[in-house]
Amino acid sequence: MTSSTAAPIVSGAGINFSFGVGELRKQILFDVEFAIQPGEVVLLMGPSGSGKTTLLTLIAGLRTLQAGQLNVLGHSLAGASRAELLALRRKIGFIFQAHNLLPYLTALQNVQMMFDLHPEVSPAEGRERAVRILEQVGLGERMLYYISKLSGGQRQRVAVARALVCNPEIVLADEPTAALDGASGREVVNLLQSLAREHQRPILMVTHDARVVDIADRIITMQDGRLINDLQATENLTRMSGIHA
Repeated sequence: MTSSTAAPIVSGAGINFSFGVGELRKQILFDVEFAIQPGEVVLLMGPSGSGKTTLLTLIAGLRTLQAGQLNVLGHSLAGASRAELLALRRKIGFIFQAHNLLPYLTALQNVQMMFDLHPEVSPAEGRERAVRILEQVGLGERMLYYISKLSGGQRQRVAVARALVCNPEIVLADEPTAALDGASGREVVNLLQSLAREHQRPILMVTHDARVVDIADRIITMQDGRLINDLQATENLTRMSGIHA
C-alpha cells in the first residue's frame, strides 16, 4: 500500500446528492468525505440502498455533482463541463454490474471498441491488446463468441477486460464478482490487484462479496447515505471478528 502522505488520486468532501425534486426529492448521500491514494485497493461496502453505486458514478463523472467538492485524477468535478467529464472518463475503467455490453458484437469487438476513445492507438494494436486481455481473464477460446451466446459469468469477464484494456488510471468496479463462481471471481480480483500494485492504479470496488476482502487495503462502509467506517482492512477484519465471536 502507498504511503498516506502521497497526493490522493480521488478526494471528496461535503458530498450531498439527491434524486427527484420537490416533494419527490430523496437525499441519497449525506456529507460524504473520503480520499483514495495511488495503488490502493479500496472496497466500498454496506447494505443495498446505502448510496455506494451513486457515489461510484459521481466519481466516474456519470452523474453531475450537486454539492460538495470532488477531485478525480486532477479534475475538479464541481461545475465541470461535459467536455471535462468526457476527458475524465477516458482515464477511468468502469466495470458495470449490468455489464453494459453490446449483444450484437463479439466479446473481442466489445473490448476492442474501447479504443474508439483513443485514436492514438492503431486498430492493429487495439486488437492485439484486446486479445491479450481476454486471454488474461480466461476467455481466449470465447473471444469470437457473440455476447448473447456467453454465460453471465463470461459476460462479466468481458466487462472486466473492457475496463482494463486501455490501461486506465483508476478502476471503478460495481459488484465485479457478483456473477462469478469462486475460482473465476478470484482470477478477476487478482487481476485487479495486480493492476493496482504493478502500475500504482487505485481500485475502488463496490461489493457484498466477503470472498474478496483479503485483497483490500481499506474498507469503507456506508449506511443510509453516510460513511460510517473507513478502516485499514486488517482493522476492519479484526473488528468484524470481534462482533461475530
